[in-house]
Amino acid sequence: MLRLIPLFPLLLLAACVSPAPDFFGAERQEVTRGGIRFVIYRSGAEVEVVRMGYLSRPARAAVPRLMAEAVEEATGCPVVPGSMTTKIPGDTGVARFDLNCPG
Repeated sequence: MLRLIPLFPLLLLAACVSPAPDFFGAERQEVTRGGIRFVIYRSGAEVEVVRMGYLSRPARAAVPRLMAEAVEEATGCPVVPGSMTTKIPGDTGVARFDLNCPG
């Protein structure tokens, strides 16, 4: 007999986001740029940014720039140019940036 999985718990899980283990306890902020919501975790001079929601492949082109802008808005610090890294090349879902903060 075929069992159907209730969708409600899956929808709740899809709405949750948590940082990578090395960002547990980091400061968390949410910023919307270009109509895309980003969750930003800051630990010292490094941030992890997570894009929320689905985007088609063509819509992802502007995401790296929007991620950097969201990070700068959330932290008040400029990102170090060229510091964006992802675990999967070209990934626009999760990225890390280094910050250039005084002091």
